[in-house]
Amino acid sequence: MIEFQYFEGCPNSLVTLENLRRLVDEDVFSEDELAVVEVPTPEQAEALRFQGSPSILVDGLDLVTGRPPATTSWSCRVYTIDGKRSGALETEYMRRRMEELRRPR
Repeated sequence: MIEFQYFEGCPNSLVTLENLRRLVDEDVFSEDELAVVEVPTPEQAEALRFQGSPSILVDGLDLVTGRPPATTSWSCRVYTIDGKRSGALETEYMRRRMEELRRPR
């Protein structure tokens, strides 16, 4: 299961979701595996252990950290990927991380 979590107003959520949907188009995973979850309040963020907008969970693991979410942040998320800071995740990065996280251990 791929869970895309976001809240309205974070400018990078739409870009990241569009990049994530490209992976559906490329058959990396199916549309049936994708859940888009809006996190409208800090209380819901706490209940979900929301890491910030946007966040992507792959089978319950945070796409970037590779671990289950342990803290909560109801804010726009900023990533440092390959030495660059961005609020949006690129398609190729997401593909690579999904392959790593879904690889049999």
